[in-house]
Amino acid sequence: MKKIIVALLLFAGSFAAEAQELVWETNVTKAMEISNKTKKPLLLFFTGSDWCGWCIRLQKEVLKTPQFAAWAKENVVLVELDYPRKAPQTDAIKNQNSELQMAFGIQGFPTIILANGSTKEGKVNFEGIGSTGYVAGGPDAWLAVANGFLKK
Repeated sequence: MKKIIVALLLFAGSFAAEAQELVWETNVTKAMEISNKTKKPLLLFFTGSDWCGWCIRLQKEVLKTPQFAAWAKENVVLVELDYPRKAPQTDAIKNQNSELQMAFGIQGFPTIILANGSTKEGKVNFEGIGSTGYVAGGPDAWLAVANGFLKK
């Protein structure tokens, strides 16, 4: 009987973990469509996911926590703009990410930009709300900075 209960708990726990999984868009055009429908700003995460120590630390300490997940679902559309050294990417994603890196003047990783995006006459325009990177102190400290930008 105990084995059945443990198995059921593990099974139920796997669904709870999946339910908390966040969706990180990699296509900015698709993310902007979602942003415009939901009236939520974009959170653009510029990262070197497989080589940048501070990016990995930010992921572990903040972006993969339940506090961040709850906040993100309520407040933003997540966009990951990755610059990996080992993981393969399509040419379209590489070009998109390179253009956005230049457009926002990104010089170091991790950088997170909160912005509203719109398209006028076929051109994409961004209105910056705020910019941050790694913030020591875990999710509460990081979210305090992000909430400060959103309240403006």
